[in-house]
Parts: sequence; C-alpha cells; structure tokens
Amino acid sequence: MKKRTLAGACALLATALPGLAGCGVLPGDDAPGTRTVTVWLMKGSVSDDFLERFTTSYEKEHPGVELEVTLQEWTGIGKKVTAALASDDAPDVIEVGNTQVAQYAETELLHDLTLESVRDLGYEDWLPGLAEPGKVRGSQYGIPWYAANRVVIYHKDLFARAGIDSPPKTREQWLEDTEKLDDGPGGTQGIYLAGQDWYTLAGFVWDEGGELATEKNGTWTGALHSPAALRGMAVYQELQALGDGPKDADEENPPQAQVFAGGDVAQIIAPPSAAAAIEERNPALKGKLGFFPIPGKTADQPCAVFTGGSDLIIPLNSGERHAATQVVAALAGGKWQTDLARTMNYVPNKASLAPVVQGQEATAAMAVGAERGRATPNSPRWAAVEAANPIKPYMTAVLEGESPERAARAASARITALLSDNR
Repeated sequence: MKKRTLAGACALLATALPGLAGCGVLPGDDAPGTRTVTVWLMKGSVSDDFLERFTTSYEKEHPGVELEVTLQEWTGIGKKVTAALASDDAPDVIEVGNTQVAQYAETELLHDLTLESVRDLGYEDWLPGLAEPGKVRGSQYGIPWYAANRVVIYHKDLFARAGIDSPPKTREQWLEDTEKLDDGPGGTQGIYLAGQDWYTLAGFVWDEGGELATEKNGTWTGALHSPAALRGMAVYQELQALGDGPKDADEENPPQAQVFAGGDVAQIIAPPSAAAAIEERNPALKGKLGFFPIPGKTADQPCAVFTGGSDLIIPLNSGERHAATQVVAALAGGKWQTDLARTMNYVPNKASLAPVVQGQEATAAMAVGAERGRATPNSPRWAAVEAANPIKPYMTAVLEGESPERAARAASARITALLSDNR
C-alpha cells in the first residue's frame, strides 16, 4: 500500500494533488489499471488509526482503486474548496461543513448525488441537521457524514448537594432545578450562559416553532420577530438570568469551559468536547462531569439543537466520479459510521445508528439531541449573516431591557439585507 499522509503528519497542500483530468480515464468506465481517488478530509475529523483501517480495508475490497487522502486545515478552507471546484484537477471527494454545502452548490460545480443517495444510502433515516443543508433546490449535493451538537454539561457534586438525583427531562423541570442550584450554598451559579450564545438561542427558537430566517420564492427574510421566535428568546432570557454570564459577550469571551473549571458553576451548554478543556484546567473535576440532552417542552423529546458536522461532496470536475460515489457510500455506510462514531465520539449520520454509542455518556446525550437537530438557514449567503451577526447585539439588547419586539424587528431587517446581499 502506498504511504499516506495521516492526521499526525503535515497536511499536503491542495496544489500537490495529482491531476486527473488528463489521465484519459472517464468517470465510470472500465479502463484497466489502478485508479486513484483523491479525498480531502479536514484535520481532526479522523484519527490516524481510523484512516489507516479505512484505506487498507477499502483498497482490499476494491482491487485497482487506491485512495490518496489529503488533510486540510479549516482556516481558509472556503477559498481553497471554491478554487478546487473550478479547477481541472479537482479532488474526487471533499469533506465540507454541513452548513457550507449551499454556497458550494451555488457555483454549479457539484455533482448531483440525488440518485445515489436515494438508491443506496438510506436517506430517509439521515439526521435532519446533516441532510437538510446538503439538499439544495431539491437536489442532494451533500451526503451526511458525522454530527456533533450541544448538550448540558453538569457538575455531579453540585447537583447532589442541591438534592437533584437525576438530570431533568423537561424544560420546566430544568428551570426549576437550575433555580434550586442557583439558590444553593457556597455561591453556586445554577448555569453559566453568556448573553450572545446564539446557537443555543437558535435551538429554543426552533423548539417553539420559529425560524432565524425563512425563504419564499427564492427570497430570504429574517424571522426573529415572529411570535414563535420571540418565545424562544424569552426562554433564553429566563435561563440566562439564573447565572452570572455576561450579557454582552459570547461563550468564548471568556471561554465558558474556563469558567466552569472554577468549580462553582453547575451547568453549561456546550459540545461534550469542552469536558476535556475543563478537566485539563481543573483535574479535580475528572469523574465529576455528567451530560444530558438539552430538555424540551415535554419528556418525550429533547429540545431542538443546532447540528454541526460534515457532509461529503463530489466535484463536477472529478476525474473519478463513479469511484468517488463508492468511497462516499462506504464512509457514509453503517460499518464505517459505527467505527468513526466510536473512535471519534461523533454522532453517526443516521438515527438508527444511535445505539452504537450507548455506553459513551457524552456521545449518547448528543445522539438523543441530534434526532431533533437543525442547521442554519440553507442560504448560500448565510455566511455573511454569521460574519456580521446581528443576532448577538439583538440578544444583548433584550437581556439589557430593550423591547424584544423592537430589537427583533431590527435584527430581522439586518438579516434580510445580508441575505439579499443588500448591505
């Protein structure tokens, strides 16, 4: 097997990928000889061991196919992928963030994977937070690969001290428990929730039936001022008041894991990966952290959450589109989804695969929430909204006493302008 660049080594530059357009092999034909399928994965998405297992197994099962994997950095990846799509030597498979698919599809340089997804990949069971952003104008361009989402990370000792025996199952019980924790001895914060944690707000908005933005006849409009979205903001406001989080900063200023590590915070809302940072900063908390899905309005389903993660796309200019679809099918199939989820503590791409992470408390909590996962509005211009992010000052305005309706209308108008590119 040819030596490969794995996660622990330096990533190859995109320009070092071998050209495929001039090799004389058309996608799907049966020309003899070894075919090289070039794959771009993001650094940190897979371990060395997983990549070695997958490439060895795949090449054994597909004689005549060799995988050439390149690991890319997230920083600057948008421009690099856009340039690759327009080139004559595009890679055959590219991992992209689930919310990035729409902007790449707008280039009209992605292979439409609708037939492959319908026929082979069990699309009806895909997590909505991965599948929906991968579908643009009725065509499936992104195939769900893996997911991650926020959960509640809690301090077990502080829960026990407050007489709380088990994590809450409903929003009402969660608020009651958080208030009890906030009133506990020793200056405990029931929850640390920064005022501008807009991903968490999005979950409450969706849970109430609202949207961040809506689309009609190809036109996107901000929707934070709808009654449902305002109810979501009211939930956030009530919860945020049960801690000392700053009203005018997001969860990274200061990093909420750092605050939690101080030992007097009972809960934060974060991806489970934050636990490692907490324990590194305060080793005394090892074994004392627990995880549960963000509670919903009823015990039978958790709160909606923002789903992060990755989809797999195939460039229209791929020199090995047929072989590339087979690689995507393998990576998105049950065998390697199970391996990836257990190796990397990800949520697999199908709800039916959630049992494979049972016994992994944090990942299992994510998997429960992921069944009601959502992604940001599927507009190719949503990145402009996140760059300017009028949602954050809107949240601060409400938390500091401004009229929610007035602040929401102003934020919705700004979102509308950004989505229409009218800046």
